[in-house]
Amino acid sequence: MMVVYNIRMNFVLPGRFVIPEVVATHFHLKPGERVADLGAGGGFFLKPLSDAVGPEGKVYACEIQKQLVDKLGEFARLSGLSNISPLWCDLEEVGGIKLPNNTLDAAILVNTLFQFELKETALQEIYRVLRPGGVLHIIDWTESFGGLGPQPKDVITQEQATALCEAARFIPEREYPAGEHHYGLAVRKV
Repeated sequence: MMVVYNIRMNFVLPGRFVIPEVVATHFHLKPGERVADLGAGGGFFLKPLSDAVGPEGKVYACEIQKQLVDKLGEFARLSGLSNISPLWCDLEEVGGIKLPNNTLDAAILVNTLFQFELKETALQEIYRVLRPGGVLHIIDWTESFGGLGPQPKDVITQEQATALCEAARFIPEREYPAGEHHYGLAVRKV
């Protein structure tokens, strides 16, 4: 089976939706750092994350859909991104991120928080794998936009996301632009 990836087209409608290369500049990642894309999906953020941490760094492409884990590995291989490790994870389960405690310098959660049924458990699991001082970046929908994003009842506002993170012992650090229909939020583990 031949798999073809277009690594240049990793966003939809520039200026309207999350553009990984632009949003990733707000992550302030450094060479050699360890970062996880939690809910990596189609791998849209993998190239900018890989570039930011460099060959000495590590990017964990975490995904609950097992068929996507294989596709993310194939994407990394075909793209020559040797610092990416695909990893099956269930964030809604204690120990579901298959990494040791205090492993990550940063984690990103893009268009994923609203999907969790067990949001508190997922945030506690992310807290566990971040090192003290590590940063979680949440990018999520500001509203439903007529069904384009999550259903209206499932939207997690920036205020709700901040409150959930504070309940999980994260300290809000900053907000940043993440596209016309999204917010960006950075919270830090103490």
